[in-house]
Amino acid sequence: MQGMEENSRSYEDYTVAVVCAKSFDMSAVRYMLDQEHSQRSQRGDPNSYVLGTLSGHNVVIVCLPGTEGKSAAATVATNLARTFISIQCWFLVGTAGGVPTGKHDIRLGDVVVSMPEGQYGGVVQYDLGKDTTDDFVLKGFLWPSPSLLRGAAYMMQSDHLIRENKVDKFVSAILEKGPEFASYRRPPAGLDVLFEADYPHVSNSPTCEKCDKSKTIKRPSRTSEAPKIHYGLIASGDRVIKSAVKRDTIVKNIGDILCFEIEAAGLLTEYSSIVIRGISNYADSHKNDGWQQYAAAAAAACTKELLSYLNPKTSFTQRAVPAGNRLDGNNQPGSHSIFPSRSIQYLDFGNLAVEENLDVS
Repeated sequence: MQGMEENSRSYEDYTVAVVCAKSFDMSAVRYMLDQEHSQRSQRGDPNSYVLGTLSGHNVVIVCLPGTEGKSAAATVATNLARTFISIQCWFLVGTAGGVPTGKHDIRLGDVVVSMPEGQYGGVVQYDLGKDTTDDFVLKGFLWPSPSLLRGAAYMMQSDHLIRENKVDKFVSAILEKGPEFASYRRPPAGLDVLFEADYPHVSNSPTCEKCDKSKTIKRPSRTSEAPKIHYGLIASGDRVIKSAVKRDTIVKNIGDILCFEIEAAGLLTEYSSIVIRGISNYADSHKNDGWQQYAAAAAAACTKELLSYLNPKTSFTQRAVPAGNRLDGNNQPGSHSIFPSRSIQYLDFGNLAVEENLDVS
């Protein structure tokens, strides 16, 4: 981030919104800015914003006001949209609890980007549904991210098959600013410990120092400590998951979940967005705060890299999706579905592109 720039821009000049749950998430994105702009008065908006340029885009960054969860995220986003009426691209950036499996070698410090998986658009609200005699049945689907964002994510994923991502490079640039940024440094790999799902954390201990190390799951060392970026399904709900058994039960019932968090369902009810989460724990009882700030920085770095795949002059042509237009289990919000589009087409990436309003009876 360069020095503060005098801001001659109007509210209408900002097209990208980044919503963060915690102050250190917001600060991590702020430190990634190429240029920070001076603040503007906010027309009675209760939110506080950081403005700047990120990968060529005029970006507004906002943090939830000390209250986490989907309701707070929805409220903050609604206020932001009233003030910054030209927002076309929404990001939710922060940390989450990862789900390591045989299929996905997720480690602390890695990053997850929400992308469509099976019948879900990238994020699933795992606690919205109904209890039946035999099981719990999910109801409702959250809207997928805009096609341009998905296309950019697929291109970034393809590029990373032949060259490393830029997360380490961007985080290192923060650390070089001075010792006051040291909290965003990556913890030693030896502190990334995964315990067996049925082994609980030793109570009344802030760390895993007293936990039985024979109950850890042995994983091969990586050739590089650079974080990996995973693409797929993110689970969102009102509960913070701190039980590996409950975590794995939800995954078994829903599908290929990569991480858990608690804000995305609120934002995606109203705004088609992409969610980027750094993995700070394994959603188990051994959860602690040791990896939070590095994971936040990794997510912010991934956001910066993804934005570099988008032309700042491109129009995303996206709109808010009213809560009443959420799809139910039969892909029917009522007698018909309203897609925010005037045409449907399949891109080379195999994704559904939607623009303006299309009424599908």
